[in-house]
Amino acid sequence: MKNYIKILTLGSALAFSSCEDLLDTEPKQSLTPATAFADANGYQSLALTIYGRARGFGNYGQTLMIAPEIMADNLRIIANTGRYIGQEANADRQHIALWNTNHYGAINDANILLSEIDATPGDQALKDKLKGEALFMRAFFYFDLARVYGYEPGKEVNGWNKSVVIRTEPVIGFSGADLKPRSTNRELYDLMEADLQAAIGLLPVAAKGTANAYRASKGAAEALLARVYLYDSKFAEAAAMASQAMATSGLANDGTGLLTPANYVAAFSTFPNPESLFEIEIRSNDWSTVDGVNNSVASLAANVLPSAQFILTVSNELYAAYETGDIRKATWTETTRSGATGVVYRSNKWLGAKGDFLQNLPIIRGAELYLIRAEARYRTGDEAGSRADLNALRSKRGLGAVDAGLTGANLFAQILKERRLEFALEGHRWYDLKRNGLPISKAGSFQPVPYADYRILAPLPQDQLTLNTALENNPGYK
Repeated sequence: MKNYIKILTLGSALAFSSCEDLLDTEPKQSLTPATAFADANGYQSLALTIYGRARGFGNYGQTLMIAPEIMADNLRIIANTGRYIGQEANADRQHIALWNTNHYGAINDANILLSEIDATPGDQALKDKLKGEALFMRAFFYFDLARVYGYEPGKEVNGWNKSVVIRTEPVIGFSGADLKPRSTNRELYDLMEADLQAAIGLLPVAAKGTANAYRASKGAAEALLARVYLYDSKFAEAAAMASQAMATSGLANDGTGLLTPANYVAAFSTFPNPESLFEIEIRSNDWSTVDGVNNSVASLAANVLPSAQFILTVSNELYAAYETGDIRKATWTETTRSGATGVVYRSNKWLGAKGDFLQNLPIIRGAELYLIRAEARYRTGDEAGSRADLNALRSKRGLGAVDAGLTGANLFAQILKERRLEFALEGHRWYDLKRNGLPISKAGSFQPVPYADYRILAPLPQDQLTLNTALENNPGYK
């Protein structure tokens, strides 16, 4: 079985690796499965394959940054190229499609590494690190699937608790793919939390905003676990884990360690972003010559490079929400777009500053920890602590403290507003509304989507339903 696994995975592992120095130990034409996976060092390439799958345009390279914004109220379309038209209108079956992307491929790669690495010769510290990375990335990819295809635990509509298929063992070839039913959301959240707890104990501490952010670290795993706990309504655990991640990552309670107004906008064209705990690196050899102009977030959301498509701009509602002095408003610049009506703005977060529409993708930034803790503290009755976290962030964005009397529903609304402003065009907005059981607010003349509406969840692909009769589609999809 082991040699069979190695033969099948070698090609993809080498093809997706972006760190060529790992492969320069001998002539590439002499590489064989036996030499590439002979010891723990050989599994480095498989780990890099897992990271590489996240940068695809159906994943974070485009869809997962844009769709959650335009399916809610942060973006609007200013040029009809056929993209995101259905998502903007929340049309039937126009959701986020992840089942047939690289998510399950990445999960399977992680399962291969986890099943093989302990029996492989090599340095134990390296083996532990690779195991920690595989556990982190398995949870990372399952988390995307969980929030697209299922309700969060405790937020079910009519008792519907189905999530996605869980696989924790490698699948080798079609014959090995047993046709399993969907897990419950509770089962999947338990797995993700266990994976991340284990990863925290295996991964090294890494300074934020350095090249170490391109791979999983202890701080990144703590931050992701805090996020997962928040979605799972485990608010005390979310607050505690956010505090732990802040300590690991060098972030103080008063906001020290965060970006400041002077460097906030420029940080999105700095690689890695100085605030990144986890960032997806994209290099020029990861793209073909047309990928950037056709598919990048920079092409779709800005017009600073020739041939940009520039089809998306900030919604009027989001732009009006910025307070005077908020540096985050400067992530938008007024410009023009042929055929567009009204004032339009380009994004300054996504400028393709590495050239040819190329840039990295900050996935977990330090600011999120303050907002996770603010929300978790609010939910556990610590409103003073919640306001303190909001104020720590606001002090680094050019703003004064919130009103000392801000409490109750008004405080919660401020937390969601700060998240909306901080993470605009970073793929959070739809999920922030959904996980709280709220209607999806919309921009312009589009009608809100009630939380009980079937369109809150994505449909399963028809080919998967045909192939696997053990699968049930989400309610409302006939």
